Amino acid sequence: MIHQRDLLLVPFPFSDQSGKKVRPVVVISNDGFNNHSEDVLVIGVTSIIKQDSYSVLLSPSDIEEGVLRDRCCAKVENIIKIDKKLIIKKIGRVKLQAFHQILRLFKKIIES
Repeated sequence: MIHQRDLLLVPFPFSDQSGKKVRPVVVISNDGFNNHSEDVLVIGVTSIIKQDSYSVLLSPSDIEEGVLRDRCCAKVENIIKIDKKLIIKKIGRVKLQAFHQILRLFKKIIES
């Protein structure tokens, strides 16, 4: 079962669709959607630390389950829907406080 806030490892496509790279993602779709859909909505995570308006810094202390070895950024503008069959494995779960930061930035992107 995939849950909201799960940190997963998936093949994530480049924005120009020229290829993909295995990288961590945070599940943003809610558990109701995740239970009934073959897909999940995720936001890409990168180890390239770049503080900008649409990134949330994640450190090992922001993980409540699993291990995050290094600091990284959730790139909130990097959102995709991915088939659950493509999930390589679950690597952790983001704490609620960090997840709320991600959602606030996501709402900032989609609200007028």
